[in-house]
Amino acid sequence: MGGCPVKVLSVASECAPLVKTGGLADVVGALPAALAGQGVEMRVLLPGYRPVLGAVGKGKKLVDLPDFFGGKAVLRAGQAAGLDLIVLDAPHLFDREGTPYLDPANHDWPDNPERFAALSWAACLVAAGEAGTWRPDVVHAHDWQAGFAPYYLKAHFGAPVPSVLTIHNIAFHGVVPVDRMANLRIEAKDYDREGVEFWGQISALKAGLVYADRLTTVSPTYARELTRAEFGMGMDGVIRSRDADFVGILNGIDEEVWDPASDPQITAYKSAKGKARNKAALRKEFGLGEAEGPLCVVVSRLSDQKGLDLLLQALPALIDRGGQLALLGSGDPGLEVAFTHAAEAHDNIAVKIGYDEGLSHRMMAGGDAILVPSRFEPCGLTQLYGLRYGTVPVVALTGGLADTVIPASPAAIEAGVATGIQFHPVTADALAHALMQLVDLYHRPEDWARLQKNGMAQNVGWARSAAKYAEVYGELVAAA
Repeated sequence: MGGCPVKVLSVASECAPLVKTGGLADVVGALPAALAGQGVEMRVLLPGYRPVLGAVGKGKKLVDLPDFFGGKAVLRAGQAAGLDLIVLDAPHLFDREGTPYLDPANHDWPDNPERFAALSWAACLVAAGEAGTWRPDVVHAHDWQAGFAPYYLKAHFGAPVPSVLTIHNIAFHGVVPVDRMANLRIEAKDYDREGVEFWGQISALKAGLVYADRLTTVSPTYARELTRAEFGMGMDGVIRSRDADFVGILNGIDEEVWDPASDPQITAYKSAKGKARNKAALRKEFGLGEAEGPLCVVVSRLSDQKGLDLLLQALPALIDRGGQLALLGSGDPGLEVAFTHAAEAHDNIAVKIGYDEGLSHRMMAGGDAILVPSRFEPCGLTQLYGLRYGTVPVVALTGGLADTVIPASPAAIEAGVATGIQFHPVTADALAHALMQLVDLYHRPEDWARLQKNGMAQNVGWARSAAKYAEVYGELVAAA
């Protein structure tokens, strides 16, 4: 992109490595560096959570906001973790224990709608030039937490710049009771079927879907799926109406952070042959012995969306054939208990409840296969880590999983291009057959080695996807 850089304000509720609950944070944290090579200057607007302010410090005060969604706030600029940041320092909204969305008892903060509406409004202040001299050419909003930003830009700020909304997971709508319309600065005329109304309530996500100038999501297949009722979660009609403005852009991963040749968490290796030491160390860490079959790993939120209930049903197809499972995750209490009981009942199953970033790297390096049996998966990063580390992905045929794994069909194996195993439909029986196929391939050393080598050769970084985001921004600026 020639000439002056396109300036983009990325608005999100989380950003790795500062604050993370899922893949959204990884994407938001990776985009600025990936886009720098595309002539894009990106700054990230984040809520002033304790970890964020701890990293940024006081920074540079941009503007005082004495009465801002119920209290005093300040917009600050600063740098942390190699990122140029603007932080909404609003203690009454963000200076709390718990996670970005949940209190210490794991309940939604009751004022979440106002908290993230404030973030969206702050984005508009920056876009309108009311927060210092740096002004973006484009506002890029992520998920429902920034969904009101495109609406506010048009309804309250005279559309000073165009906007993009990226859907990372359409399952979360940011639904708000209509009696909070005034608190959220929603105009009564915009509360209708063509605007922010959603089944008698207000939806922050729908506001973004309707008012953003362009829409993106995180894989081409997920973009197609979202136009169908079974995947669209009630928003499929809105998305179909925006078809001309909607594109799927596949996520990438940070190839420096996730690099088996230099990863400080593991015994580094450049080919899959180097995995043996890491596999032995991982078995020891999980208390697993030697086994004839593959060591499969799961690093996941434990939920029905992720298909982990199906894995419980399908496990005999792996364990009865000499395979092993090491699982790291947390989430649904019933699934946590069920996997813990499975580990107690079987010597070849081991489970750690919780999350540990370092351990997730060691599992990628030590596992033979990574299991991702999601019922739906917008993009998925776990299978990309698996490919990078020579850990063969076993994935459901959905979303980004379909776009990133070349299934080991007989033709693909014969052609030498397969990188993993896909299964469909997303049922326990189909997953069991996939696990049996996995064990069979594992016992065919030449085919297995080819799968690993092909996976490690895949382009899983951000270069191609960053170019597509830059193209979207460029088209918006040219049309403005």
